[in-house]
Parts: sequence; structure tokens; C-alpha cells
Amino acid sequence: MSHLETGLIRPDTGNRTWLSQFGNWLVDLVFPPVCGCGRVDYHFCAGCLNELLHFPLESQIASGEPLNGLASTGSYDGILGRAIRAFKYNGTTCLDKHLAERLQRAYERTHWPIDLIIPVPLAVKRLEERGYNQSEMLGARMSEACGIPGRSDFIRRIRETDQQARLSGEQRLANVRDAFEASDAVEGLAILLIDDVVTTGSTLNECARALKREGARSVYGLAVARA
Repeated sequence: MSHLETGLIRPDTGNRTWLSQFGNWLVDLVFPPVCGCGRVDYHFCAGCLNELLHFPLESQIASGEPLNGLASTGSYDGILGRAIRAFKYNGTTCLDKHLAERLQRAYERTHWPIDLIIPVPLAVKRLEERGYNQSEMLGARMSEACGIPGRSDFIRRIRETDQQARLSGEQRLANVRDAFEASDAVEGLAILLIDDVVTTGSTLNECARALKREGARSVYGLAVARA
């Protein structure tokens, strides 16, 4: 079996044991969740979900090295920003299919020739804290919806990095420089990198640099939102 026939490795949710799930339920019971719109008992209510589904698609596209192209589905504010925060920080993982649908629609507008989907890897510390990699979940959805093979183990972080959101533009570049290592199995392939939010593009560019060092033919970046 070739390395492209196995499909995307599903997100590692091993840290999310029944005990942690019970703990989350207990916290929600004592301190009920509140949707961003103010509705109690919902991390993300049906009304806001409907608004998200009808939020305009704004696939902003840019190109340049090392990325061959970069696109997002909209701005990181309003309902889209709230959906990403609920998905990423509040454990509202059921939003993955709705956010991935936006990614799929944006990807279809690009007409990029893609052989393989790869999600941006999460820092080990944050993966342990969160229990899941949101980009990996989105990548899995994209792989299934688009019929494009995907792998989450063809690129990894080789050192811990600070959270990009807390840093300035120059600090972001230094923070992720040489932080990734790719597999030589990407040689000759056109890669689509998946991430939740792109700001300066530092992380996606460094991932692209690592992939091209191992012979990737081209690398494109696609994020749910641009900040």
C-alpha cells in the first residue's frame, strides 16, 4: 500500500477520557456555557450556526515563495471569529464540519492541483492541554469531502514555540523559524496546508519551507479565517 492510500490519520483524542468528559459536563452544569450572542446553555447556538452558514465567503488569494498560494474563507471577526474561538478554545468540536465546508468551498474557487492535504501541526504542550488539534480535524474533513488523501504525520514540530497570537510580526517570524521538519515522502507532491487562522502567514510559510526542503513540488495554504 502506498503512503497516499491510507488517508488522513484521524485526530488523536486519546487525552479526552471519559473522566475529562465527565469533568467538562460537571463544569457546564455548575457554570452553564454562554453563546457569544448571550444565549445560555450553548457554546454555539443554532441561531449563530445558521448565521455562520450564510456568512459571505471571501477567499482572499495571494502567492509568493515559499507558499505558491494562500487563501482564507473570510475575516477573523463577527460570527466567523466566534465560531473559530468556540471550536478552538471551548471544545465545540462539532463545528468542524461547518468550518470545513467553508474551506471546501474556498478551495474549489482556487483550482489548485493538489495531491495531498496536510494540517499544520500543533505544539505538543497545546495539544496536551486542548486534547485535539483543530487543524487536524479540519484536514480530516477536507480530505473526506474533497476525495484527496491526507496525512498528519508528514510534518512535525521539532521544537516548542510560543503562541503566535501574542507576538508581533517580526517575533512571529523568529518564533517559528526552523520549527518544522517534513517527511521525504512529500517529494514531487503538490501539498495543501490547512490551518484555522492566518495572520502574517509565518507558520504556513515555515511549514512550506520544510516541505519544499524535502522535495514537495508546490505548497498552498488554506485557512478558515485571516486576522
